[in-house]
Amino acid sequence: IVNIGQKDLLIETQGNWGDVNTGDRAAAPRYIEARLSKLAHEIVFNPQTTDWQVSYDGRKKEPVTLPVKFPLVLAQGVEGIAVGLATKIMPHNFIELCEASIQILKGKKTNILPDFPMGGIADFSNYNGGERGGKVRVRARIEELDKKTLLIKSIPYGTTSSSLIDSIIKANDNGKIKIRQVVDNTAAEVEVEVILPNGVSPNVMIDALYAFTDCEISISPNCCVIIEEKPHFINVNDILKISTDKTLALLKRELEIRRGELLEKIFFSSLEKIFIQEEMYIDFKKYDNKPDLFVYLDGRFEPFKQLLYREIEDEDFEKLTQIPMIRITRFDTAKADEKMRQLEEELKEVEHHLENLVEYAIDYFSMLIAKFGKGKERKTEIAHFENIQATFVAANNAKLYVNRKEGFIGTGLKKDEFVCDCSDIDDIIIFRSDGKFLVTRLQDKIFVGKDIIHVDVWKKNDDRMTYNLTYLDGGSGRTYVKRFNVTAITRDREYDMTKGEKKSKLFHFTANPNGEADIISVYLTSGCTAKKKVFDYDFSDLAVKGRGAGGNVLTKYPVRRIELKSKGKSTLGGLKIWYDPTVGRLNKNEIGELLGEFEAEDKILVIYNTGEYELTSFELTNKYDISKIEILEKFDPERVINVIHMDGETKTHYVKRFKIETQTIDKKFLFINESNGSKLEVASTLYSPKIEMVHKPTSKGADKMTTTYNIPSLIDVKGWKAQGNKLTNDKVQKIKLLDADPEAEAKMKAELQPEQEKNDDLDVGTSIDLDVNPNEDDSKDQLGLF
Repeated sequence: IVNIGQKDLLIETQGNWGDVNTGDRAAAPRYIEARLSKLAHEIVFNPQTTDWQVSYDGRKKEPVTLPVKFPLVLAQGVEGIAVGLATKIMPHNFIELCEASIQILKGKKTNILPDFPMGGIADFSNYNGGERGGKVRVRARIEELDKKTLLIKSIPYGTTSSSLIDSIIKANDNGKIKIRQVVDNTAAEVEVEVILPNGVSPNVMIDALYAFTDCEISISPNCCVIIEEKPHFINVNDILKISTDKTLALLKRELEIRRGELLEKIFFSSLEKIFIQEEMYIDFKKYDNKPDLFVYLDGRFEPFKQLLYREIEDEDFEKLTQIPMIRITRFDTAKADEKMRQLEEELKEVEHHLENLVEYAIDYFSMLIAKFGKGKERKTEIAHFENIQATFVAANNAKLYVNRKEGFIGTGLKKDEFVCDCSDIDDIIIFRSDGKFLVTRLQDKIFVGKDIIHVDVWKKNDDRMTYNLTYLDGGSGRTYVKRFNVTAITRDREYDMTKGEKKSKLFHFTANPNGEADIISVYLTSGCTAKKKVFDYDFSDLAVKGRGAGGNVLTKYPVRRIELKSKGKSTLGGLKIWYDPTVGRLNKNEIGELLGEFEAEDKILVIYNTGEYELTSFELTNKYDISKIEILEKFDPERVINVIHMDGETKTHYVKRFKIETQTIDKKFLFINESNGSKLEVASTLYSPKIEMVHKPTSKGADKMTTTYNIPSLIDVKGWKAQGNKLTNDKVQKIKLLDADPEAEAKMKAELQPEQEKNDDLDVGTSIDLDVNPNEDDSKDQLGLF
């Protein structure tokens, strides 16, 4: 009963019933009280439609099952295990179940999703209707209070604030995350405060909490129910269909019972009226026994029997004889007729409901929403989760060392060469001078082969890390060059960077995290027949291929040595970044909107609907609150921000245009009024944005006035702190940003394009007239642009 009471549906509770958020237990049964809720009286308890059976001692009756006119098993959820069977049905939202039942009654398909009482955020992409094989990912709601504090505001279903804190402390003790302190402030609402140490990114920590703690859990539903005394693995939408059909049948049964009751009331009211008006009670004293009296009454009622809906029985005569004399003497025919009319109207209404049972059931579910839906809105946010790679967010809790000559790597070789800080779940890639490489798990000490030339942490699917290689092919005697990535491997398997021939050897090897191309100097042997025995080679002329490619021939002549002349620039260009607005994340996987190609110094501009802007890096670990984002794009310091905002104090609308002047990363700047009620109406980075403004009518019956403005024509570009110009003196009902006009955008962009960019766009060989003194030496007249 505690379990049912905590679900806040059928039972009104009093006393300490425990707390599902903290895991606190309920008080002893003698200290708590319960009664059926109003909802339970509506959907569960009806003695007229309940099937009863004799209790164990035969003295009382008890219900076989309660006639539930609602999909209760879906609303409450259930979990249990039996011999060879188990079930795990997620709780669903009360309002959504009623709305879905209405859709079923209308002949439409449904797709209901769970709603957990603890709230949180859930990804139902693989819910599979609650059947076996499905999966639900549930996350705590984590908010960034400031750069050093995170707040956990709701927890995943099946956890408690205590168990969540324990998992955070355990992950910290194991070195998976780094936190300074965790505080449980949970009272009526969940609030767990996580305090971060210096130098830890809040975005990275949020991902780490999801990856290594109970802030994210995975639930495997298993919807198994008993239908006609047999277990069935079934879809929750099918359960809802069965429940809706049963509700329809129960409502029909209740209407039929009510119709029978009304017919009986009308029948007896008619008997009573005839009995009194015909003064049948006067001759009672002539009859000494009831059988004779009943025969007398039956004869008196004979002319009226065709008006009655059924035959008169002895029980009816018995009731007539029990009518008190005072009631007979005070009988009011008008009141009796009015009561009869009301009963007949109600009977007519019941008959109508029976003839239109589906519409009646739809009204019933609508009534449940209107009467009991307040406070039962969805608590769990539906979202799509990105996959967090644990290696990207794990804290660096280990140090990697290498013994190149002997061929050992690990965290325990503290007397040998230090490589880097890393996590104990990282993969390590090792390259050897014999042309082989492999990837292995980080361990305390492991032998990976002698003569190690390079060792580092390996990131899966990293297509930016490029390896430049020059090697001698032992079979042909030729020297090859190759550039390759290592994006996927089989762990602990050796791969050959050469063609695999004996006596092959490496001349030159570099690892380049951003695809840099080396320039090398090649020295041939003095005895070879080549005319040019020293030459340079630029790796930028070589395409990046897979690890199994043989490479291109550098020279067929014997090579004495190769030296690195210089590190070249990256040949990969900028890193293309996409923004996925469904999860608020950046990615390289072409999901969402392309933001552009990013170099190391580039930034992202975020404008929030709160009237703030922020510059961020383009790290893939960044997380953005999609509910607050107005604009997210690659930052261009020359781009003008066009804004319409309202001053909360004066209710006046202003227009302003400004450029971003700050360069601080991860700090929000408010560019609208600070007064309460101030809000951002429109923000745009278009070159020629237009708005449509609807004015409030000045008097009753007056038509609304609509005005269109081109924002750049209203105000010049000013500082970002400026309030701007007043937009209008009229009261504004609505402001809407119109769709961009491609031609106007192109024209305005051309007008605003810097002069240098215009010059750069000129064709090669264009002649330009310059103000040059013709008398000066011709050698100075070198100002033409080619």
